[in-house]
Amino acid sequence: MVLSAAALLGEHGTSATSIDRVLAHSGAPRGSVYHHFPGGRTQLIDEAVALAGDFITGLLDAAMRADDPVEAIDAFFVLWRDRLVRSGFRAGCPIVAVAVESNDDAPQLARSAAAVFAHWQETLAALFVRHGLAEERSRRLGTFIISAVEGAVIMCRAEQSTAPIEAAAAEIHDLLVYALRDRREAGPLPRP
Repeated sequence: MVLSAAALLGEHGTSATSIDRVLAHSGAPRGSVYHHFPGGRTQLIDEAVALAGDFITGLLDAAMRADDPVEAIDAFFVLWRDRLVRSGFRAGCPIVAVAVESNDDAPQLARSAAAVFAHWQETLAALFVRHGLAEERSRRLGTFIISAVEGAVIMCRAEQSTAPIEAAAAEIHDLLVYALRDRREAGPLPRP
């Protein structure tokens, strides 16, 4: 049910992700909702946000182990582009879906989305620091990359085209090559 909720959030948004829709998508019996999610729809959506966040975190953690951060980020953009194409431009980010809706009855959902974004940004910042960039620049790049991916996914869905994500990927690629080249040319970081 959590996987179904995450998929439905990405495709239809928070307000359209109802218990009935999750049950139809997952094939789970109605009684299982109340057994596994005593907090109801809000708990289910919150757990779907956590699951989707953990999935992307896993991809970013793999990038952390990469010898080439540029290739790792390129692969992240390719993953999203391919996901968009496979879904006929219906797949979006469940975290964005929760973040953009007001959710006045469940403000914790916005906090959960913000925490996921912050974690992704921190993971990317750590990757860039590991490859020699200053901490402040690394944080800005992490924020910029997450913003670029998420914005490009939204634009791709609206335009029914991969052009926005390909443009964002190309610019991020060039930016990272330049930033990391400058760091490598400057030599090793001084020891404290």
